This record gives sequence, C-alpha cells and structure tokens, in this order.
Amino acid sequence: MATSAEQIRAYRGPALFSFGFRPFFLLGAIWAAVSVPLWILTYALGPDTLPVRAGLAFHVHELVFGYGSAIVAGFLLTAIPNWTGRLPVCGAPLILLVVIWLAGRIMMLLQPGPAWLPAIVEPAFLVLFALVVWREVIAGRNTRNLKVAAAVTVMALANVAFHWASLNAGGLPQTAIRTGLAVLVFLILLIGGRITPSFTRNWLARQGGPLPEPEGRFDSVALAVSLLSLAAWSALGPSPMSGVALLAAGILNGVRLSRWRGERTLAEPLVLILHVGYAWAALALVLMGLNGLLPSHVPSVAGLHAAGAGAVGVMTLAVMTRSSLGHTGRALTAGSGTCLIYVLINLAAGTRVAAAFMEYPAQMQANYAAAVFWSTAFVGFALLYGPRLLAPRPASSA
Repeated sequence: MATSAEQIRAYRGPALFSFGFRPFFLLGAIWAAVSVPLWILTYALGPDTLPVRAGLAFHVHELVFGYGSAIVAGFLLTAIPNWTGRLPVCGAPLILLVVIWLAGRIMMLLQPGPAWLPAIVEPAFLVLFALVVWREVIAGRNTRNLKVAAAVTVMALANVAFHWASLNAGGLPQTAIRTGLAVLVFLILLIGGRITPSFTRNWLARQGGPLPEPEGRFDSVALAVSLLSLAAWSALGPSPMSGVALLAAGILNGVRLSRWRGERTLAEPLVLILHVGYAWAALALVLMGLNGLLPSHVPSVAGLHAAGAGAVGVMTLAVMTRSSLGHTGRALTAGSGTCLIYVLINLAAGTRVAAAFMEYPAQMQANYAAAVFWSTAFVGFALLYGPRLLAPRPASSA
C-alpha cells in the first residue's frame, strides 16, 4: 500500500485539493473576512440594510459553525494522516466536502425557502465530517484521539440543534451556540495543549536552556476541569455553579501555560503566537466564570468574544500560518506580513472584549474598529498565504 507521502506525490489534480488544509484554510479565511463586515453593517444600519440575512444569528452561527468548522476540518484532515498513518483525504472526496461546506454558507446567507431546506443542507457538512473523523481514527486504531472525534460529533449535534431550535422557536438558540463555542475552546485546550509545548520544545532545543515541562497529571486535571466546566456552562448558561468551575479552569490553564516557557519564544513569533492563543483561551474561561459570579460587573459578551475573537481567532491563525508554511515547503519562521496578521487579530480580540465594558457611543466605535482589525487580518492571510495554498509544493521540499 502506498504511504501518505507517495499518495500525495501521485496526486495529479489541482494543488488546492491535494490536502485538506489548503481549501479549508483559504476559504475559511475569506469567509471570516467577509462575514463580519456583513454583520457589522446589519448591526449598524438595521436588519433590512442588506439583501441577505446577516443578523445576530448569522454572525454567531458563522463564527462557530461556519468559520470554526472550516478550520477544524482543515487542521484535522491534515493531522489525522500523521496520527493514524492512513492516506489523506484528497481529490474528489475533498472536493465534495468543500462543496457541502460552501453550500452551507450560501444557505445561511440567503436563507432560501422552504425554511427546512437550510436546516437540512447546512448541518450536513459537520455531520459528514464527523463520520470521516470517526472512520479514520477507528480504522487507524488511534484511540488517543477518540476524544477529538467525540468533540467533532458534539459540534455537529450542536449545529443540528441550532437549526432545530430556529425552526421551532425562532430567535437565537443559546444552548446550541454555547455548546459549539465550548467545543472549539476545548479543542484549543486539548490540541493546543499538545502542539504549543511540543513546537516550543523543538524550537528551544536549538537555543539551549530550560525546556517546557513534560505533560503530566496536572495537564490531565486541567483538561478534566475545563471539560466539566464547559459542559456545565453549555447546558446551564452563566450561573454561580458554572462560574466557579470556569474560573478554576481558567486559572488552571493559566498555570499550565506558564509551564511551557513562552517567555523564551519572543524571538520567534510563529511559536510565541501559540502561547498567546492559549492565553486567550485561559482568559476567556476566567471572564466567562466571572460573568456567572458577577454578571453586573462582567458582561457575558466579554467572555464570549475572548473565546471567539480571542482564543478561536488567534489560535486558528497561529495554526493556519504554521501549517501552511510547513506543508507547502516553506521555512518555519514568521515574516513581517505574518507578524502583522498576528498583531491585527490580537487588536481585533482586545478591542472587541474591551468594547463590552464601554458605554455608547464608544462601544459602537470600538466594535467597528474590531471588525476592521478582524477582517484585515484574514484578508492579509488570504493575500499572503493564498498563492502558497493554490500552488504545488516545491519539488525540492517534497
């Protein structure tokens, strides 16, 4: 049987569909850059401003289940062959996945009738992708990552629940959105908790000096507390009980992060940004916890945007840039353009979280600024990395 590398070399179709990270990172970035301005125009000028449906439900759904699902798919379709030794999904099966994802975005934007049509078409991508992940993990006997398959499945079910609730009750399906966002945060803690110390160790080993602490019982406890607290928050919403658990999880993950020697990676932004993304996840847990305990002092949107714009936005761009460089045969170092992307996405997250504590009209202005920072970061990724994602890997680095 051909190895993964041999299968990739044997592929003769468009480079864009030779590996999962290529189409999903590029299209996900473009969608992130486009969808937020659509929402901010609706937010500023009213729901009838645009000929498309880009209100609050669209905004929160597309961050979690639109953009989020694309980047999760791009990462896992690239990582799973390394975990399992199985062949990557490429060519026609990958094109099918991309087409189904694109159909979902069209359905959310246009909302064509009858009402049940988007509710059937849009969730299909995550359901199908969850089945692909289960197939690959089980066939590869990769039991360590059964929890990843379970997380993707919960995300798919949350998306189905979003549409079911929308059809039957209308409004914003809060539980489904919290569950989808909780899955993304947990995947950052789980997978980011593997790759951040690993890539840091590899880089620091060449510099000399102290290395990140090895994974141990403390990491398992931090993940377990995080999982339980996110599950409680998803099911119950902000409350004193979930607040205490989330606050504890945030503190534990902050301590976990401090063990990985991030302060020694300032010279390489490609490594440093992983620590920053993880720090956003820990901060999001703290803010979400404080909202449950002190709702009159810490608004819920502060924690939600620390999780969405901060943890998800920063960590996904960290992974997208690093994977795109490594898997297209480029040097693993951040140039000035990549550094600018990192600055912009952190400005977007910081401004959006700060806006939650502001009064009108400063809050509105901060939201506009955050949207500009966010979209510019993803436009920057598409412009800088798009040509690399569209082009074949150089033969000299194959």
